[in-house]
Amino acid sequence: MRRATIGDLPAVTALQQAAYAQNRALLGVEPLPLLAEYREIFAQSEVWLADEPEGLGGVLILQVRPDDLLIWSVATAPFARSRGLGNRMLACAESRAREFGRTCIRLYTGKPLVNNIAWYTRRGYVHERTEDMGDRVAVHLMKQLNIAGDLIWPED
Repeated sequence: MRRATIGDLPAVTALQQAAYAQNRALLGVEPLPLLAEYREIFAQSEVWLADEPEGLGGVLILQVRPDDLLIWSVATAPFARSRGLGNRMLACAESRAREFGRTCIRLYTGKPLVNNIAWYTRRGYVHERTEDMGDRVAVHLMKQLNIAGDLIWPED
């Protein structure tokens, strides 16, 4: 993983378009990451890139907040899927959370994206809440960590 620079903006935008395009039909609306102004994202967030031999394989966008780390986007290029890249990006996010002293990582995805929710759940994320956003419903997930790296399992 390497930190993106503003020179990576066109490649990041193209990857986001390719990665999230398949979600349009399931959501019935444009995915939120495709509505963003990426110059603002670069200014306000950490943007991490995963290079693959074929080109840019993944983009991880993190927002460090006072009480947690938000995974704003974890996107894999269609050509790089099923290679474990998503797992590596989540591991990077957990590492960054620890570096910032955060013990909680949060993210959200669309309610109709049940495969995404299942994928995150298999990686230790738990349902925190569901949010009606008017034109879509978001499922908020979270994962508790301790600074040393061991998962803290939430109480049921």
